[in-house]
Amino acid sequence: MKLNQITHPNQLHGLSIPQLEEIARQIREKHLQTVSTSGGHLGPGLGVVELTLGLYQTLDLNRDKVIWDVGHQAYPHKLITGRCDRFHTLRQKNGIAGYLKRCESQFDHFGAGHASTSISAALGMALARDMKGENFKVVAVIGDGGLTGGMALEAINHAGYLPKTKLLVVLNDNEMSISPNVGALSSHLNQLRFSSPVQLLKQLEEQFEHLSPVSNFLAPELNRIKQGIKRLAVPKVGAVFEELGFTYMGPIDGHNLLELIAAFEQAHQQTGPVLVHVATIKGKGYEFAEQERVGYHAQSKFNLATGKAITSSKPKPPSYSKVFGETLTKIAKGNSKVIGITAAMSTGTKLDILQKNLPEQYIDVGIAEQHGVTLAAGLACEGMRPVVAIYSTFLQRAYDQIIHDVCIQNLPVFFCMDRSGVVGADGPTHQGMYDIAYLRCIPNMVLMAPKDEAELQQMLITGINYTDGPIAMRYPRGEGHGVPLMSEGWETLPIGKGEILRQGNDALMVAYGSMVYPALQAAAILNEHGIQATVVNARFAKPLDTDLIVPLAKQIGQVFTLEEGCLMGGFGSAVAEALLEHRVIVPVIRLGVTDKLVEHATPEESLSELGLTAPKIADRILKEFQQQSNFDIKVLQNGSFEQKTPS
Repeated sequence: MKLNQITHPNQLHGLSIPQLEEIARQIREKHLQTVSTSGGHLGPGLGVVELTLGLYQTLDLNRDKVIWDVGHQAYPHKLITGRCDRFHTLRQKNGIAGYLKRCESQFDHFGAGHASTSISAALGMALARDMKGENFKVVAVIGDGGLTGGMALEAINHAGYLPKTKLLVVLNDNEMSISPNVGALSSHLNQLRFSSPVQLLKQLEEQFEHLSPVSNFLAPELNRIKQGIKRLAVPKVGAVFEELGFTYMGPIDGHNLLELIAAFEQAHQQTGPVLVHVATIKGKGYEFAEQERVGYHAQSKFNLATGKAITSSKPKPPSYSKVFGETLTKIAKGNSKVIGITAAMSTGTKLDILQKNLPEQYIDVGIAEQHGVTLAAGLACEGMRPVVAIYSTFLQRAYDQIIHDVCIQNLPVFFCMDRSGVVGADGPTHQGMYDIAYLRCIPNMVLMAPKDEAELQQMLITGINYTDGPIAMRYPRGEGHGVPLMSEGWETLPIGKGEILRQGNDALMVAYGSMVYPALQAAAILNEHGIQATVVNARFAKPLDTDLIVPLAKQIGQVFTLEEGCLMGGFGSAVAEALLEHRVIVPVIRLGVTDKLVEHATPEESLSELGLTAPKIADRILKEFQQQSNFDIKVLQNGSFEQKTPS
């Protein structure tokens, strides 16, 4: 059977092991071809090909439900659930999503882009099944990285208390999340993977592979020996899950289809919650991904033959993340109280630079954002300068800790939110749209955003030196603007003070963070059509520089705010509220993200669709003036403008 002939996972039923192995080969080939061309998550999916095929052999996917944690590992699932022919559109606008989406397929039973949610969702479905008197299997597939998240442990604790609720949890143990896992639980699992009984079992299996004429005759006896050896190891680790109320099975070779199918069949016969521990190799089947599991977790376009990324020969400015990591490391070298904290994202946040140079000033808490924030609060209590580097979308997970443990106590914790604004192909689960709104409303919090990478350096030193309470900085994904960087001698910025970058009398453009440069470009377009705009780099969303903005708004009489974030409760709302409080009643047009989800696409496509590119911004402002009969302007299809005669 060809992979592209599979439109329903039940078509796998009845296939022989060699046939399934051929499907596995085709999945890996398609996976590699697609990701090397379009980019995407690579290592996780390659590691669960056999796990997926083995599991789906034992399920009726017309009734049974599989909930995949995060979605990084679900590309093989997508390929055998009717999406093979469209898989080449992966992570492209209007194409296949990089994560699971309930609206994309009947087989995507729960969507997720954040880790540690699958067991909770699966348990909810299992309980609903029992309440309604229905009969179907519910399976949660979670990685060992996801298992470090507190939410997963809470779900295990609850499920173990329900001995009559049938639930299968498949632990995909590849020793990795995105970066190497940290924590006692991960160490505990490693003890089992590398314990003497399990290693002995592997050696026996390797010996029997060379005895093919007699291996079939000895197979039943070998299986009994294997189970006996595993029981020697289970007390060390499996007992943890057994004590929590789960039937524990494993570790199972995650690339042995025969063993996987047998284990899953046995698991389905159990009553109550079951955990099947499957040991896999992240990046399995692609040598480069197996050897460099961190780098090949996700990849941009790359050459399949060499494994090298396909990059432009034209040099690019350093990314905001890299400037952040390098600058923080330089600051930390001169201040031993500076502590960088990440939640399993050392490479993404570029705190790996700090880890390499100053490991004693670096902490990785695992996929545990809540713990990371409260840990930072504890450090701040003792006079340390914690810098919490977490993507905007992931910091949402620690919202109560930000309020309860940091802001109420007014502790000097510095939050650095990478990937704020539009992030591109990862889609709605990862868009950093909400941090301005969800942080602005909290008392004691200071919010700032740099216009470029040099200002990021200034804000870094500003945040570290700010000791009056919590402070947060947002910055976008991707390269900076190529402005000269400072190697030392950074000066702190005055809290709550913006700057005028361009002056004009017709319109006031107040831009925040990543929208400052588009605002300047839009102002240049407007200038060609007789509209002179003042452009303000707000720098701070809270406290807002009302001493600067209010008089300008009153004088000019037409205000446009620009932000790469949600409009509801965002930066533009802050400006409008400030003008109302000062009884300045002027038109305020807020440009940003309306009340909608931003789907996966390139950042350029998303920004254009949202009206946040320079031509689109100029277009919107010109239309406002046109409606006011100040100008008669024709907007051309190509995005340029033709001014007619003033009316």
